Amino acid sequence: MHYMALGGAERALLGLINALDSERVDVDLFLNQHTGEFMPLIPKHVNLLPERRGYNAIERPMKTILKEGQFGVLYGRLKAKWQHRQYRKTLSEPYRSFDSSGFQYVADSVDSFLPPLGGIDGGQKPYDLAISFLQPHNIVLHKVKAKKKIAWIHTDYSTIHVNVAKELPIWSAYDHIASISPDCTRSFLKVFPTLENKIIEIENILSSDFVHKQANEDRILGSDTNVIKLLSIGRFCHAKNYDNVPDIARRIILAGYPDLRWYLIGFGGDESLIRRKIDEAGMQDHVIILGKKNNPYPYIKACDVYVQPSRYEGKSVTVREAQILGKPVVVTAYPTAPSQIKNGVDGIIVPMDNQGCAQGIVDAIAHPDRLQAITDHLFTHDYGNEAEVEKIYELILSEE
Repeated sequence: MHYMALGGAERALLGLINALDSERVDVDLFLNQHTGEFMPLIPKHVNLLPERRGYNAIERPMKTILKEGQFGVLYGRLKAKWQHRQYRKTLSEPYRSFDSSGFQYVADSVDSFLPPLGGIDGGQKPYDLAISFLQPHNIVLHKVKAKKKIAWIHTDYSTIHVNVAKELPIWSAYDHIASISPDCTRSFLKVFPTLENKIIEIENILSSDFVHKQANEDRILGSDTNVIKLLSIGRFCHAKNYDNVPDIARRIILAGYPDLRWYLIGFGGDESLIRRKIDEAGMQDHVIILGKKNNPYPYIKACDVYVQPSRYEGKSVTVREAQILGKPVVVTAYPTAPSQIKNGVDGIIVPMDNQGCAQGIVDAIAHPDRLQAITDHLFTHDYGNEAEVEKIYELILSEE
């Protein structure tokens, strides 16, 4: 994993390593950087491997790694930046807007400057299984010794552009490719159809007990029952669509709900854009950026409705966490939404456009009986899925 910042993939990794039984497996975790708000949540039975020079330079500021004398990785990153810029010139405008190939260029260019990680205890004895949990997948493929290797898909490939020629050899070299949902599988195979025989589906693993325990704090979004409290959690980036939240909130207020507070938990490069949109829409008192929160679960517990207004998702971890806590969930109609939400049963899917999204939220909060029916359904179903970890054990023990 890259690091343990606030994010869905990081929470999914925590779910996986918490579910692994320390009586059955020994677990080593390698992070490129020992940073992130979720570092304290790494369970004690997991052996956190030391941070390594080279790996810790892949994503840090270039000025910093220059001062540290990490010239090889610096050269690789500069080379990748130039190569990717040339590649983008070959793309039409729509592809340029959703191009996600840049980090693969970095991974390929820095590969030769990274020392091997080896096998158990850094030696020649291979691990039984090595998991590359987040792209790009070069490190586990080229630097780790293991009998079997799995690469994970967390992305809806129908919404992004990748350089197939660069990525296909990496994916192809893995024994298995783990997809978090059927929709993610379908979109991935449209891009990489030759990899169908490698796909296995392993949902993001979440523990209901863990989520409830973490949420067990005082109500922290205020106790005014007249205020409608919406909440969204995620990185401030294009995919999450938070730049449109101020306009959506404005439309909800104009529809007759002036006592609205829409809280945003997260961080990222789009924060200045979101703040500008808040000012432009005059939503300073209604859209509130809470920033980073080490433990977001009490905020989920305290909101009235959890909203995922994303442009695209793989399979949202936070949506599942909100369901575990019995919160009505509203998601936009991104391509993978139906694989996670049964519309009107355990959540609500609304249109992607701002007016349609706003109207969908208005229709939801205007019918508290429907929201209560969703809550009742959620509390009678277990949205935890620790049993998914059995698929990991099966991979370790299988003879193939």
